[in-house]
Amino acid sequence: MKRRGGFTLIEIMLVVIILGILVAMVVPNLAGRGQQAREAAARADIEANLATSLDLYEMDNGKYPSTEQGLKALLVEPSTSPVPPNWSGPYLKKKRIPLDPWGVEYVYVFPGIQNIQEYDLSSLGPDGIESEDDITNWAEIDI
Repeated sequence: MKRRGGFTLIEIMLVVIILGILVAMVVPNLAGRGQQAREAAARADIEANLATSLDLYEMDNGKYPSTEQGLKALLVEPSTSPVPPNWSGPYLKKKRIPLDPWGVEYVYVFPGIQNIQEYDLSSLGPDGIESEDDITNWAEIDI
């Protein structure tokens, strides 16, 4: 009788079990990384990208855009009061106002409630409402 080449059922089951063990070890390490990446992207937008653009606007015009003018003032010269005297934008490289990683607009307030001398800039985080998971440009003070 001629013997046929191939894998036995036991060999196939052994390979499947080994793959299952490897997956069980790797998947827990990757879980939650997507959320961390979104939070890091929002932090980068708030603390670097938008902050730099807002600072350039302030250097040119002597003050930050008002709450009513919002982040749109970084792209289009505002026509509402206070009209910037030396607007030389657009101040955003991508020529659009970024959304946070959850697809929601960043919250901009000037003058700030938390940062009285500057502006407040925040993302409402994954739940989309004002809560503990918000990402902000002000430090939380633990008392």
